[in-house]
Amino acid sequence: MTAASTERPIDRWFAHYSGDHRNPVNQRIHVVAVPLILWSVVGLLWCIPVVGSWFRPGLWAALAMFAAWMFYYRASRAIGFGMLATFVAMAWLTRWLHDTLATPGLARLALGVFVLAWIAQFIGHGKRYEGKRPSFFTDLKYLLVGPAWVLAKLYRKLGWSW
Repeated sequence: MTAASTERPIDRWFAHYSGDHRNPVNQRIHVVAVPLILWSVVGLLWCIPVVGSWFRPGLWAALAMFAAWMFYYRASRAIGFGMLATFVAMAWLTRWLHDTLATPGLARLALGVFVLAWIAQFIGHGKRYEGKRPSFFTDLKYLLVGPAWVLAKLYRKLGWSW
């Protein structure tokens, strides 16, 4: 078996994503903005009303986090477990914010974070820093790869393998 045949899809996704994120300033922006975007999506989904009395606020966020977690776990168990911890922390934070701010306040906060973090992302990809289009313009799956890429950077910094 050759090295190319044992390469996992996540390795190819990270290689492509890294190729679109070579500038150190853009990388630092992504390390901050990508998790903020991920949380803001969780926060916005948390605000979608649920029908009936069987379910609580956060149902749509929980379903989306579970679907995303399945993607991560299938790609890499280590990334999957890290993203599970991330999603649990985000869910706890979002529930606390929802209880504190109520639905309209959480929605405003999540929308503001979403807009500001995307502005930062596009600044990082602008001519001054990266000068390349974001990866998700070539394939939407890179919207999911971005958070895993940030987590993999943390793993490398800690000396862990993924």
